[in-house]
Amino acid sequence: MRYLGNKTRMLENINSVILDNNITEGIFCDLFAGSGSVGDYFKERFQIISNDYLHSLSIVNKAKLENKDIPSFKDFIKKYGVDPFTYFNNKIYISDSQFFITNNYSPKGNRQFFTEKNATKIDGIRIEIEKLYKDFIIDLKERNFLIASLIESVMGVSNTTGTYEAYLKNWDNRALKEFELQPINIRKTNKIFNNTIYNKDSNELLRKINGDVLYIDPPYTVTDYNSAYHVLESISKYDYPTIGGITGRRKEITKKSKYTKKKQALINFEDLFRQANFNHILVSYSTQGLVSVDELVELAKKFAINNEVKVYEFPFREYKNIRSSQKGDDLKEIILYFKKNLEIIKSPLNYTGSKYSILNEITKVLPKHISTFIDIMGGAFNVGVNVVAEKVIYNEFLPHTFNIIKTLLNEDSSYVINKVETIINNFKLEKSNKENYILLRNDYNNTKDIYKLFVLHMYCFQNQMRFNGKLEFNSPVGNCSYNSTLTERIQKFVPRTINYELFNLSYKDLDITHLDKDSVFYFDPPYFITNATYNDGKRGFVGWNADEETKLLEYITFLHENGFKFILSNVIYHNENTNYILAEWVNTHKFNVVNIDNVGAKNTRDEVIITNYDWRDE
Repeated sequence: MRYLGNKTRMLENINSVILDNNITEGIFCDLFAGSGSVGDYFKERFQIISNDYLHSLSIVNKAKLENKDIPSFKDFIKKYGVDPFTYFNNKIYISDSQFFITNNYSPKGNRQFFTEKNATKIDGIRIEIEKLYKDFIIDLKERNFLIASLIESVMGVSNTTGTYEAYLKNWDNRALKEFELQPINIRKTNKIFNNTIYNKDSNELLRKINGDVLYIDPPYTVTDYNSAYHVLESISKYDYPTIGGITGRRKEITKKSKYTKKKQALINFEDLFRQANFNHILVSYSTQGLVSVDELVELAKKFAINNEVKVYEFPFREYKNIRSSQKGDDLKEIILYFKKNLEIIKSPLNYTGSKYSILNEITKVLPKHISTFIDIMGGAFNVGVNVVAEKVIYNEFLPHTFNIIKTLLNEDSSYVINKVETIINNFKLEKSNKENYILLRNDYNNTKDIYKLFVLHMYCFQNQMRFNGKLEFNSPVGNCSYNSTLTERIQKFVPRTINYELFNLSYKDLDITHLDKDSVFYFDPPYFITNATYNDGKRGFVGWNADEETKLLEYITFLHENGFKFILSNVIYHNENTNYILAEWVNTHKFNVVNIDNVGAKNTRDEVIITNYDWRDE
């Protein structure tokens, strides 16, 4: 199939990268599948997820990935005595007003993508395929196979240089040949997995799928694939669209690929890498691509295990059409490979209201590009520590929480572990051991040693840090203790983003004057209508009430009006209570709301994530 970016010539190279990294099985996602050569090549070894934004190519991929061989067409042959290819090739069609291709893309429509005779044949076959399907003479897989075969066969008689951005002024010899429907070329296999084929925006799809291998082959150049293959889209859909212009392009609202402009391409790559829930990531790109290889590598390092990215280079000859780069005949195709760092860092601080459990949902709403991420009510720092950005700011108003997090981040983990274990041994702490626990508690209230507070938090009731009016720690002993899991969490508590800052301020006092509009503020306040203990004002600090809720929303409104992005975690409805302050605020400003059901291990609640932007619009 003559298609821009077709990877047929690269299949062995892709396979060599797969083998070099010992990838043998699992789910393989071909995110920008195009003509489907990659998925077809690997379909016997992997379960394939295939996706392409063009409807015509999703049909082609269905034909290749849903079949081991050419379908039997059992019912068709029973009725007509021949296979459908013989049937169609011998049938003569007469055009009428319903023949869309003839009336618009042949000389009859004042365009010469096809001769009138060939266009009539194309229309007749496409219309009859649909009728055969509706009459239950062919099934869905057979329908898709025939449409895919039609699309591929059409390209053999098109009066173009390969795309449909223009037609030739004079008839090419290929276009003058009589149209013949041939079965699409698919790899014959002995087995096939339960493959899935999508026709969606790639960045949106990645938020809904997961697997083992992600193969990314986006557009490299400014070519708009919607325009380049608009005729094939109309044949595939056969939806009689409104068309216009010299080439009869479809007038429907279609998104031009975000990968055809350098700035947009780079931030969309960032989004792909952030959202990819796959172990192995391969990126095909060109040394003549809009984004430089060095830029891609540096971006990939941020999401790779140990910042390790391999670059494979292969000689490649550019496919030429009227929009080709004209940079010369020789270029290199590169394949980037890295293992995605999928591990979620969990704070050693078991903090009430922690967002660890919904981190994946928060990640899904993150904008495509983040300059500075401000975890402005940071708590245990479960969100900000996992975010990849140019810079991360952690801010926490409560000094005790802040100082524990600061210590964990600034001190060597082995030193922290040694201090913790020494305190536990010295005080002979055990789960539910009230006497020894009180000894440590009294000692902390005298010394204010931050390590002793950290240990108290491990052993206290439900890990709740409570203080009296004198700011003395007064939480009772609980049924918790230090264990190997906590040791591991201390060791791994290192921010994904190397460049970070720590502040112990009220959210209102944080200096934001230096931040640009690609900054994102994340708010996780106490939930006004829940019964969490941190709302009650009995920990030595002011409780969270309607006045505090209103002040916070006023501040977030200020950020919104000044062009900043924000994410707010909260609860609008809980049990039989409603946060009317929050509900009215959201409704007034028409902010986006994502519902998350049944959050929390014991007292479940329906949380919401509120944003003033939609990542899709970027």
